[in-house]
Amino acid sequence: MLKGFKDFLMRGNVMELAVAVVIGTAFTAIVTAFTNGLIKPLINAIGGSDAAQGLGFNVLSGNDSTFLDFGSVINAAINFVIIAAVVYFLLVLPVQRVQARRKRGQEPAPAEPTDVELLAEIRDLLKEQRVRD
Repeated sequence: MLKGFKDFLMRGNVMELAVAVVIGTAFTAIVTAFTNGLIKPLINAIGGSDAAQGLGFNVLSGNDSTFLDFGSVINAAINFVIIAAVVYFLLVLPVQRVQARRKRGQEPAPAEPTDVELLAEIRDLLKEQRVRD
């Protein structure tokens, strides 16, 4: 049971996914800092009755809890576009190019084990199982 779990974890897909999540989280923090530190102040300078509140307005005057903050929405949209562009250009396009090369036969696909290798592995597992019994 543990061997199967170890095999699952050691597959390339799981490790690549874990790395992608960590890098994606770190990159999201960088983009968020960029938009909060540089873009949002510029958006806030554009409008709003109070410069501290930024681009937006109060639905009920004098009630700060009814402030509609368009600057934050624009900031989040810019965040999304930057992250989506980086993911597309640095991850999706290169993978699509590799897949297209493989279809044309320019780049070989990962080698599959041969029948002889599979039979040898089965033989070794059966020998190992006999020794334990």
